[in-house]
Amino acid sequence: MRKREYDEDDVRVRPGKGSRPRTRIRPAHEDAVEGFVVAVDRGRYTCLVESAGEKGRRRKKDRADGAAMNGRIVVAMKARELGRKGIVVGDRVALVGDVSGTSDTLARVVRVEPRTSMLRRSADDTDNTDGIERPVVANADQLVIVTALADPQPRPRMIDRMLVAAFDADIEPMLCLTKSDLAPPDELVSLYAPLGVPYVVLQKGGTLESVRERLAGRTSVLVGHSGVGKSTLVNALVPDANRAVSHVNAVTGRGRHTSTSAVALELPDGGWIIDTPGVRSFGLAHISVETVLAGFPDLVEGTVECPKGCNHLGEECALDAWVAAGHADPTRLVSLRRLLASREGAPDDD
Repeated sequence: MRKREYDEDDVRVRPGKGSRPRTRIRPAHEDAVEGFVVAVDRGRYTCLVESAGEKGRRRKKDRADGAAMNGRIVVAMKARELGRKGIVVGDRVALVGDVSGTSDTLARVVRVEPRTSMLRRSADDTDNTDGIERPVVANADQLVIVTALADPQPRPRMIDRMLVAAFDADIEPMLCLTKSDLAPPDELVSLYAPLGVPYVVLQKGGTLESVRERLAGRTSVLVGHSGVGKSTLVNALVPDANRAVSHVNAVTGRGRHTSTSAVALELPDGGWIIDTPGVRSFGLAHISVETVLAGFPDLVEGTVECPKGCNHLGEECALDAWVAAGHADPTRLVSLRRLLASREGAPDDD
Protein backbone atom coordinates (compact mmCIF):
# COMPACT_ATOMS: atom_id res chain seq x y z
CA MET A 1 0.00 0.00 0.00
CA ARG A 2 1.31 3.38 -1.00
CA LYS A 3 2.26 5.65 1.88
CA ARG A 4 0.03 8.76 2.13
CA GLU A 5 1.65 12.09 1.42
CA TYR A 6 0.61 15.01 3.64
CA ASP A 7 0.35 18.65 2.57
CA GLU A 8 -0.55 21.96 4.27
CA ASP A 9 -4.27 21.19 4.13
CA ASP A 10 -3.78 18.38 6.62
CA VAL A 11 -2.28 20.67 9.25
CA ARG A 12 -4.63 22.40 11.64
CA VAL A 13 -3.21 25.59 13.11
CA ARG A 14 -4.87 27.01 16.20
CA PRO A 15 -4.88 30.82 16.15
CA GLY A 16 -2.92 32.49 18.89
CA LYS A 17 -4.48 34.86 21.42
CA GLY A 18 -3.00 37.86 19.67
CA SER A 19 -4.22 37.02 16.19
CA ARG A 20 -7.35 39.17 16.49
CA PRO A 21 -6.61 42.86 15.94
CA ARG A 22 -7.41 45.10 18.90
CA THR A 23 -8.84 48.57 18.58
CA ARG A 24 -9.82 51.41 20.89
CA ILE A 25 -12.56 52.47 18.52
CA ARG A 26 -15.93 51.90 20.15
CA PRO A 27 -19.26 51.73 18.35
CA ALA A 28 -21.06 55.06 18.20
CA HIS A 29 -24.45 53.53 19.02
CA GLU A 30 -26.20 56.13 16.92
CA ASP A 31 -29.45 54.20 17.23
CA ALA A 32 -29.43 54.38 21.04
CA VAL A 33 -32.45 55.86 22.82
CA GLU A 34 -32.21 58.23 25.77
CA GLY A 35 -33.33 57.08 29.18
CA PHE A 36 -33.61 58.66 32.62
CA VAL A 37 -32.44 56.45 35.51
CA VAL A 38 -35.17 56.39 38.16
CA ALA A 39 -33.94 53.49 40.31
CA VAL A 40 -30.88 51.30 40.80
CA ASP A 41 -31.03 47.81 42.28
CA ARG A 42 -28.12 45.32 42.31
CA GLY A 43 -26.75 46.08 38.88
CA ARG A 44 -30.13 46.61 37.24
CA TYR A 45 -31.07 50.12 36.17
CA THR A 46 -34.72 51.10 35.86
CA CYS A 47 -34.95 53.78 33.18
CA LEU A 48 -37.76 55.96 31.93
CA VAL A 49 -37.88 56.31 28.15
CA GLU A 50 -40.19 58.99 26.85
CA SER A 51 -42.43 57.60 24.13
CA ALA A 52 -45.72 58.12 22.35
CA GLY A 53 -47.89 55.38 20.90
CA GLU A 54 -45.47 52.54 21.64
CA LYS A 55 -46.13 49.35 23.57
CA GLY A 56 -44.37 48.67 26.84
CA ARG A 57 -44.84 48.96 30.56
CA ARG A 58 -46.76 52.16 31.21
CA ARG A 59 -47.30 54.56 34.05
CA LYS A 60 -50.00 52.71 36.03
CA LYS A 61 -48.24 51.37 39.11
CA ASP A 62 -45.71 49.28 37.21
CA ARG A 63 -42.83 50.13 39.53
CA ALA A 64 -41.95 48.29 42.72
CA ASP A 65 -43.02 51.33 44.79
CA GLY A 66 -46.25 51.73 42.85
CA ALA A 67 -45.54 55.28 41.66
CA ALA A 68 -46.91 56.38 38.31
CA MET A 69 -44.49 57.48 35.60
CA ASN A 70 -44.90 59.07 32.19
CA GLY A 71 -43.39 57.05 29.33
CA ARG A 72 -42.29 53.43 29.26
CA ILE A 73 -40.10 51.64 31.76
CA VAL A 74 -36.99 49.85 30.49
CA VAL A 75 -34.77 47.72 32.73
CA ALA A 76 -31.12 47.68 31.67
CA MET A 77 -27.69 46.45 32.67
CA LYS A 78 -24.38 48.26 32.23
CA ALA A 79 -22.42 47.43 29.09
CA ARG A 80 -18.90 46.09 29.58
CA GLU A 81 -17.42 48.98 27.59
CA LEU A 82 -18.38 51.39 30.41
CA GLY A 83 -15.89 49.66 32.70
CA ARG A 84 -16.16 50.80 36.31
CA LYS A 85 -18.02 54.01 35.50
CA GLY A 86 -20.82 54.37 38.01
CA ILE A 87 -24.47 54.98 37.18
CA VAL A 88 -26.77 56.62 39.73
CA VAL A 89 -30.35 57.80 39.96
CA GLY A 90 -30.81 60.97 37.92
CA ASP A 91 -28.36 60.01 35.18
CA ARG A 92 -29.28 60.47 31.53
CA VAL A 93 -28.12 57.38 29.67
CA ALA A 94 -28.10 55.88 26.17
CA LEU A 95 -29.80 52.50 25.81
CA VAL A 96 -29.47 49.83 23.11
CA GLY A 97 -30.79 46.31 22.69
CA ASP A 98 -34.35 45.47 23.64
CA VAL A 99 -35.77 48.83 24.69
CA SER A 100 -39.40 47.81 24.19
CA GLY A 101 -40.01 47.79 27.92
CA THR A 102 -41.94 44.54 27.78
CA SER A 103 -41.73 42.08 30.66
CA ASP A 104 -38.55 39.98 31.08
CA THR A 105 -36.49 42.06 28.64
CA LEU A 106 -33.13 43.62 29.36
CA ALA A 107 -31.46 46.52 27.54
CA ARG A 108 -27.86 47.74 27.84
CA VAL A 109 -26.59 51.10 29.06
CA VAL A 110 -23.81 52.03 26.62
CA ARG A 111 -23.26 55.68 27.51
CA VAL A 112 -23.75 58.07 30.41
CA GLU A 113 -24.44 61.59 29.19
CA PRO A 114 -22.49 64.53 30.70
CA ARG A 115 -23.83 65.47 34.12
CA THR A 116 -24.89 68.97 35.14
CA SER A 117 -24.30 68.17 38.82
CA MET A 118 -23.31 65.31 41.11
CA LEU A 119 -24.20 65.17 44.79
CA ARG A 120 -21.55 63.21 46.69
CA ARG A 121 -20.75 62.29 50.24
CA SER A 122 -17.74 60.53 51.73
CA ALA A 123 -17.97 57.18 53.41
CA ASP A 124 -16.68 58.85 56.58
CA ASP A 125 -14.36 61.60 57.75
CA THR A 126 -11.81 59.23 59.27
CA ASP A 127 -8.36 58.76 57.77
CA ASN A 128 -8.72 55.03 57.18
CA THR A 129 -11.42 55.55 54.54
CA ASP A 130 -9.23 57.77 52.34
CA GLY A 131 -12.25 60.02 51.81
CA ILE A 132 -13.93 57.49 49.52
CA GLU A 133 -16.65 59.30 47.62
CA ARG A 134 -20.14 57.87 47.34
CA PRO A 135 -22.17 59.41 44.52
CA VAL A 136 -25.73 59.99 45.67
CA VAL A 137 -27.69 61.60 42.82
CA ALA A 138 -26.87 63.10 39.41
CA ASN A 139 -28.35 66.11 37.58
CA ALA A 140 -30.35 67.56 40.48
CA ASP A 141 -30.70 71.35 40.63
CA GLN A 142 -32.13 71.65 44.15
CA LEU A 143 -31.17 70.00 47.45
CA VAL A 144 -34.07 69.86 49.90
CA ILE A 145 -32.74 69.33 53.42
CA VAL A 146 -35.62 67.87 55.41
CA THR A 147 -35.32 68.27 59.18
CA ALA A 148 -37.83 68.00 62.01
CA LEU A 149 -38.20 70.78 64.55
CA ALA A 150 -38.87 68.15 67.23
CA ASP A 151 -39.12 64.35 67.59
CA PRO A 152 -36.27 63.97 66.67
CA GLN A 153 -34.53 67.20 67.63
CA PRO A 154 -32.86 69.27 64.88
CA ARG A 155 -29.20 68.49 64.18
CA PRO A 156 -27.60 71.74 62.94
CA ARG A 157 -24.23 70.06 62.34
CA MET A 158 -25.86 67.59 59.96
CA ILE A 159 -27.62 70.46 58.19
CA ASP A 160 -24.28 72.28 57.89
CA ARG A 161 -22.70 69.25 56.26
CA MET A 162 -25.49 68.93 53.73
CA LEU A 163 -25.17 72.62 52.89
CA VAL A 164 -21.45 72.14 52.22
CA ALA A 165 -22.29 69.20 49.94
CA ALA A 166 -24.74 71.45 48.08
CA PHE A 167 -22.07 74.13 47.59
CA ASP A 168 -19.67 71.47 46.32
CA ALA A 169 -22.21 70.13 43.82
CA ASP A 170 -23.36 73.62 42.77
CA ILE A 171 -26.92 72.72 43.74
CA GLU A 172 -29.28 75.28 45.27
CA PRO A 173 -30.14 74.27 48.86
CA MET A 174 -33.49 74.66 50.61
CA LEU A 175 -34.54 73.87 54.19
CA CYS A 176 -37.79 71.97 54.69
CA LEU A 177 -38.72 72.21 58.37
CA THR A 178 -41.30 69.64 59.41
CA LYS A 179 -43.36 69.07 62.59
CA SER A 180 -43.81 72.78 63.34
CA ASP A 181 -46.90 71.77 65.34
CA LEU A 182 -44.47 70.36 67.93
CA ALA A 183 -41.94 73.23 68.11
CA PRO A 184 -41.52 76.75 66.65
CA PRO A 185 -39.06 77.25 63.75
CA ASP A 186 -37.73 80.68 64.82
CA GLU A 187 -34.43 79.58 66.38
CA LEU A 188 -33.41 77.34 63.50
CA VAL A 189 -34.51 79.87 60.87
CA SER A 190 -32.43 82.62 62.49
CA LEU A 191 -29.39 80.34 62.59
CA TYR A 192 -29.37 80.00 58.79
CA ALA A 193 -30.64 83.47 57.87
CA PRO A 194 -27.07 84.81 57.30
CA LEU A 195 -26.54 82.11 54.67
CA GLY A 196 -29.60 83.21 52.73
CA VAL A 197 -30.93 79.66 52.52
CA PRO A 198 -34.64 79.59 51.54
CA TYR A 199 -36.96 77.55 53.72
CA VAL A 200 -40.49 76.23 54.06
CA VAL A 201 -42.24 75.29 57.30
CA LEU A 202 -44.68 72.36 57.41
CA GLN A 203 -46.91 70.86 60.05
CA LYS A 204 -49.04 67.77 60.38
CA GLY A 205 -52.32 68.20 58.51
CA GLY A 206 -51.20 71.53 57.02
CA THR A 207 -51.06 72.66 53.42
CA LEU A 208 -48.19 71.75 51.12
CA GLU A 209 -48.59 74.63 48.67
CA SER A 210 -45.40 76.38 49.76
CA VAL A 211 -43.22 73.35 49.08
CA ARG A 212 -45.09 72.42 45.89
CA GLU A 213 -44.31 75.86 44.44
CA ARG A 214 -40.58 75.45 45.09
CA LEU A 215 -40.48 71.93 43.65
CA ALA A 216 -42.48 72.59 40.47
CA GLY A 217 -40.50 72.16 37.26
CA ARG A 218 -37.25 71.25 39.05
CA THR A 219 -35.28 68.11 39.86
CA SER A 220 -35.01 68.12 43.64
CA VAL A 221 -33.23 65.58 45.82
CA LEU A 222 -34.58 65.11 49.34
CA VAL A 223 -32.05 64.34 52.07
CA GLY A 224 -32.33 64.10 55.82
CA HIS A 225 -31.62 61.83 58.74
CA SER A 226 -34.05 59.11 59.72
CA GLY A 227 -37.34 59.98 61.37
CA VAL A 228 -37.75 63.57 60.12
CA GLY A 229 -40.83 62.79 58.03
CA LYS A 230 -39.17 62.67 54.61
CA SER A 231 -41.04 59.60 53.36
CA THR A 232 -44.30 60.97 54.75
CA LEU A 233 -43.71 64.16 52.77
CA VAL A 234 -43.00 62.16 49.59
CA ASN A 235 -46.22 60.17 50.00
CA ALA A 236 -48.16 63.43 50.33
CA LEU A 237 -46.53 65.02 47.28
CA VAL A 238 -46.75 62.00 44.96
CA PRO A 239 -50.00 60.04 44.95
CA ASP A 240 -49.46 56.27 45.15
CA ALA A 241 -45.75 56.63 45.96
CA ASN A 242 -46.18 54.24 48.91
CA ARG A 243 -42.81 55.01 50.51
CA ALA A 244 -42.37 53.17 53.80
CA VAL A 245 -42.58 55.28 56.97
CA SER A 246 -41.42 54.59 60.51
CA HIS A 247 -41.48 56.00 64.03
CA VAL A 248 -38.82 57.62 66.20
CA ASN A 249 -37.20 55.50 68.89
CA ALA A 250 -38.25 56.89 72.27
CA VAL A 251 -34.91 55.95 73.87
CA THR A 252 -32.39 57.16 71.26
CA GLY A 253 -34.49 59.95 69.75
CA ARG A 254 -33.56 58.73 66.27
CA GLY A 255 -35.58 57.21 63.47
CA ARG A 256 -35.12 53.96 61.57
CA HIS A 257 -34.01 53.68 57.96
CA THR A 258 -37.20 52.96 56.01
CA SER A 259 -36.21 54.07 52.49
CA THR A 260 -33.52 51.62 51.42
CA SER A 261 -32.58 53.06 48.04
CA ALA A 262 -32.86 56.29 46.06
CA VAL A 263 -35.79 56.57 43.67
CA ALA A 264 -36.94 59.35 41.32
CA LEU A 265 -40.65 60.20 41.36
CA GLU A 266 -42.49 62.45 38.94
CA LEU A 267 -44.57 65.23 40.49
CA PRO A 268 -48.18 65.59 39.28
CA ASP A 269 -47.65 69.28 38.43
CA GLY A 270 -44.29 68.78 36.71
CA GLY A 271 -40.79 68.26 38.00
CA TRP A 272 -39.10 65.40 39.84
CA ILE A 273 -38.23 64.58 43.41
CA ILE A 274 -35.55 62.03 44.25
CA ASP A 275 -36.12 60.40 47.62
CA THR A 276 -32.93 59.10 49.26
CA PRO A 277 -32.44 56.77 52.24
CA GLY A 278 -32.19 58.45 55.62
CA VAL A 279 -28.59 59.04 56.72
CA ARG A 280 -26.95 59.21 60.13
CA SER A 281 -23.68 60.69 58.86
CA PHE A 282 -22.66 62.80 55.89
CA GLY A 283 -18.90 62.64 55.32
CA LEU A 284 -17.16 65.60 53.66
CA ALA A 285 -13.57 64.40 53.45
CA HIS A 286 -13.60 64.85 49.66
CA ILE A 287 -14.42 68.60 49.84
CA SER A 288 -11.70 71.26 49.98
CA VAL A 289 -11.65 74.45 52.07
CA GLU A 290 -11.73 76.51 48.86
CA THR A 291 -14.99 74.88 47.81
CA VAL A 292 -16.69 75.88 51.06
CA LEU A 293 -15.23 79.38 50.90
CA ALA A 294 -16.60 79.86 47.39
CA GLY A 295 -20.07 79.99 48.95
CA PHE A 296 -19.05 83.18 50.78
CA PRO A 297 -17.96 85.67 48.08
CA ASP A 298 -18.07 88.55 50.58
CA LEU A 299 -15.29 86.84 52.59
CA VAL A 300 -13.07 85.52 49.78
CA GLU A 301 -11.14 88.80 49.36
CA GLY A 302 -10.33 88.85 53.06
CA THR A 303 -8.41 85.57 52.79
CA VAL A 304 -5.64 87.23 50.75
CA GLU A 305 -3.80 88.12 53.96
CA CYS A 306 -4.21 84.66 55.48
CA PRO A 307 -1.05 82.56 55.98
CA LYS A 308 -0.41 79.75 53.53
CA GLY A 309 -2.47 76.67 54.30
CA CYS A 310 -4.84 78.56 56.61
CA ASN A 311 -7.93 76.55 57.49
CA HIS A 312 -9.70 79.79 58.60
CA LEU A 313 -10.47 78.34 62.02
CA GLY A 314 -7.42 79.46 64.03
CA GLU A 315 -6.25 82.74 65.54
CA GLU A 316 -3.84 83.39 62.67
CA CYS A 317 -6.72 83.75 60.19
CA ALA A 318 -7.00 87.22 58.65
CA LEU A 319 -10.76 87.04 58.31
CA ASP A 320 -11.27 88.35 61.85
CA ALA A 321 -9.55 91.62 60.93
CA TRP A 322 -11.46 91.76 57.63
CA VAL A 323 -14.80 91.52 59.41
CA ALA A 324 -13.71 93.93 62.17
CA ALA A 325 -12.94 96.50 59.49
CA GLY A 326 -16.57 96.34 58.38
CA HIS A 327 -16.08 94.54 55.07
CA ALA A 328 -18.53 91.72 55.93
CA ASP A 329 -21.21 90.81 58.43
CA PRO A 330 -19.78 89.00 61.50
CA THR A 331 -22.60 86.44 61.34
CA ARG A 332 -21.34 85.39 57.90
CA LEU A 333 -17.93 84.55 59.34
CA VAL A 334 -19.55 82.57 62.13
CA SER A 335 -21.53 80.61 59.54
CA LEU A 336 -18.43 79.97 57.42
CA ARG A 337 -16.49 78.64 60.37
CA ARG A 338 -19.39 76.46 61.43
CA LEU A 339 -19.43 74.86 57.98
CA LEU A 340 -15.65 74.48 57.93
CA ALA A 341 -15.75 72.88 61.38
CA SER A 342 -18.34 70.39 60.13
CA ARG A 343 -16.01 69.52 57.23
CA GLU A 344 -13.20 68.86 59.72
CA GLY A 345 -15.34 66.17 61.33
CA ALA A 346 -16.19 68.10 64.49
CA PRO A 347 -18.56 66.21 66.79
CA ASP A 348 -22.25 66.54 66.09
CA ASP A 349 -24.09 68.89 68.41
CA ASP A 350 -27.33 67.02 68.74
